[in-house]
Amino acid sequence: MISRFREQLATGASVDDAVRRTVHTAGRTVAFSAATVAAALAALLVFPQYFLRSFGYAGVGVVAIAALGTLFVMPALLAVLGHRVNSGKLPWPKARRADGRAPLWGRLARTVMRRPALTALPVLAVLLVAASPLLGITFGTPDERVLPEDAQSRQVSATLRENFDGNDDAALHIVIDRPVAKGPLASYATDLSGLDGVARVETGTATYADGQAKADSPGNGSLSRADAQRITVVSDLEPKSDAAQSLVKDVRTLAPPAGSDPLVGGVDAELVDSKDSIGGLLPVAIGLVVLTTFVLLFLFTGSVVQPLRALVLNMLSLGATLGVMTWIFQDGNLSGLLGFTAQPMELAMTVLMFCIAFGLSMDYEVFVTSRIKELHDQGADNETAVTDGLGHTGRIVSAAACLLAVSFLAFGTAKLSFMQMFGLGSGLAILIDAVAVRGVLVPAAMRLLGRSAWYAPGFLRTFHGRYGLSEAGPETASVPAPSAGAGVGSEARTESDSEPDSEPAAKSPYVRN
Repeated sequence: MISRFREQLATGASVDDAVRRTVHTAGRTVAFSAATVAAALAALLVFPQYFLRSFGYAGVGVVAIAALGTLFVMPALLAVLGHRVNSGKLPWPKARRADGRAPLWGRLARTVMRRPALTALPVLAVLLVAASPLLGITFGTPDERVLPEDAQSRQVSATLRENFDGNDDAALHIVIDRPVAKGPLASYATDLSGLDGVARVETGTATYADGQAKADSPGNGSLSRADAQRITVVSDLEPKSDAAQSLVKDVRTLAPPAGSDPLVGGVDAELVDSKDSIGGLLPVAIGLVVLTTFVLLFLFTGSVVQPLRALVLNMLSLGATLGVMTWIFQDGNLSGLLGFTAQPMELAMTVLMFCIAFGLSMDYEVFVTSRIKELHDQGADNETAVTDGLGHTGRIVSAAACLLAVSFLAFGTAKLSFMQMFGLGSGLAILIDAVAVRGVLVPAAMRLLGRSAWYAPGFLRTFHGRYGLSEAGPETASVPAPSAGAGVGSEARTESDSEPDSEPAAKSPYVRN
């Protein structure tokens, strides 16, 4: 918003016209950007876990408040500031072009557009190699290993697991919420003690091991009530391991006492249930994110190709990020530097990181595509629209990415490994998206797609012409053209001194009406 306002003032527009034009253009971008980010975060509401749902509600609320403040409060502040918005500039930055373009990003886009294969293929290769550890990814839930090795609670848990018979902390707890006769209970406990990996089974009447009751262990009376029974299954398996998860399934499939429906809980049971719960709903969440993103980007661009291109590139950058996090936190690389213990990827935190990173990447996508689309609608050819569009938005996107990345990367200093994973992963995803995707892959894709980048079937073009929105809003009133020495760029010329009301006629499905 501020950048566009400064650009409008640089063209000679009055403060009121500059504010009006800023809201008509950048304001629309902000609205669509907020919608895409909110859609990604709203996918967290699909999951039943309160941890994920709370982030969904909070994230959507924060985005909505920020968007409302930008659309309704900032225009008033800009109107009050007027030309003073340019006051207080630091003396050492190099002077930028009057039209607000950043030469570095424009040159980068021009280079990529001229040699798309030569510049994009190495980036694609690096991202695919970075994503390759996903082929061996496994998931888990937090336990004492997320703590530093010198934490006393972790040391106690490790000692119990390594030096004592069975791990009571990781035991399975079975609850039967109805009376059970002694005979059927003994038979059920005997069968449980015979399962692979079970060290002992404790009931209110006896303790069982290796398929039989232990004569010297009378049982734990606190596990038995007149109207319910509790059974503790202690195993010698590594907690959270595949064998421990298989034991949970074996216990649940074992025939219970007649007329009963046992409930099985415990650390390993929680992992199994979490994976089933999140894994079963993950396709629904991803489907909702993809569908809402596609619809919003279509309404914004009028093309069915642009949303697909954005989704493919975003998934590629997120895959590379998750692959690097798997290589670090699951495979144990850099564990000495960061001070963590390698273990499976924390399931809920991985989903949270995916949704946040996806939303932020679509945020940058909207900002870059909006200016490219605006120049395209004003008649610029494909190369000019991409080069000037990235020149206008590259500096803003990179600055925002650096600020957010620093905030997320600060979590890398945390003492909990899953917090380190979330912070480093989110920060890395933002940097990959801002540099590799926006700087290289987007211009290369636009060059390879050519005019087909703006394709839409006839009925969808008609729909978009009636209901769609884009950043190219109404032009400002005529303003004095800048002097020849002002050094304005293509956008300033099209907005002020090159027939602003003209728009190319739609002669093909590739040009927006």
